[in-house]
Amino acid sequence: MGRYCHVCGQENIEPKETVWHLITHFFNDITHFDGKFFTTLKDLLFKPGFLSKQYMIGRRASYLNPIRMYVFTSAIFFLIFFSFFYNSELNITTTINKKTIDQINKMDSATFAEFTANINKEDDKPATPMTRAEFQKYLDTIRKTSGIRIGDTSYSSKKEYDSVLAKGIKKDGWLKRLLVYKEIEINQKYKGNQWEIINALKNTIVHSLPQMFFISLPLLALILKLLYVRRKQFYYVTHGIVSIHLYIFLFIAMLILFSLAKLNATIHWELLSYISSFLVAGLFVYQYLAMKNFYRQGWIKTFFKFLLTNILFMFVLLLLFVIFIFFSFFKI
Repeated sequence: MGRYCHVCGQENIEPKETVWHLITHFFNDITHFDGKFFTTLKDLLFKPGFLSKQYMIGRRASYLNPIRMYVFTSAIFFLIFFSFFYNSELNITTTINKKTIDQINKMDSATFAEFTANINKEDDKPATPMTRAEFQKYLDTIRKTSGIRIGDTSYSSKKEYDSVLAKGIKKDGWLKRLLVYKEIEINQKYKGNQWEIINALKNTIVHSLPQMFFISLPLLALILKLLYVRRKQFYYVTHGIVSIHLYIFLFIAMLILFSLAKLNATIHWELLSYISSFLVAGLFVYQYLAMKNFYRQGWIKTFFKFLLTNILFMFVLLLLFVIFIFFSFFKI
């Protein structure tokens, strides 16, 4: 038996491998650490629109496949995001969850000062006490940003609600009945604790972000297809490749932004805030240059299409977000 199989050409190797070999093969298969990954990453970051153009004209052998690159980058992004950056309580702290509003209002000044200082500490802020007015403003902000009002239903059980419907006191449609049933179920599950309910909903929404990103990607490609419908050389798949490369850049940029925010929460260095603002602006500059370099239209025409793309895409994201909130409500 020779070194290679005479039928398929595969190298004859020992079938038993170490864990290190398995890990090495995994990273080699995913990222092609023979230089292809780093070449792709370098051109993606510093040459907006270049990779998409190379893919379109068929020069693909030197670069990582866009879909594989997207899967790898998004997986790394969300793994790091949920492991290091995401606060599972989403600033609705465990300190508040352990206390009712009545208990908080009955605290003496010293206890209240210590209590609110712990809240700020859990929110990665300086551990300074709040006044009662500041704490009330803090609670109002949480309620407004949560966007929901769970716990306001006057029905303690589905049986009670069904009885009201049967007597004709209320005539709710099927959707309203479905929402009330779910609200009653949630209140029973969390014993009416509004903070725990808001936490559960927000956690569900945040953990749905990978799906929302994935669904929004072909919709961005559709928007680009409609805006460049007269450019017959660009097919829908071509716009999809442009969208994928923009998303990969977005994932990398967001990792940097989250890292800067985490660092700034620790050292409170004002310069980091300016750097973050510069990077956010850079996201839009990158998108504009990518569209200009790939579609090869004038600066002014590209600028108007850039604005229209972002306006339309914001509407799409808003619609998707509302849909995901609705379905997340039925998951908690």
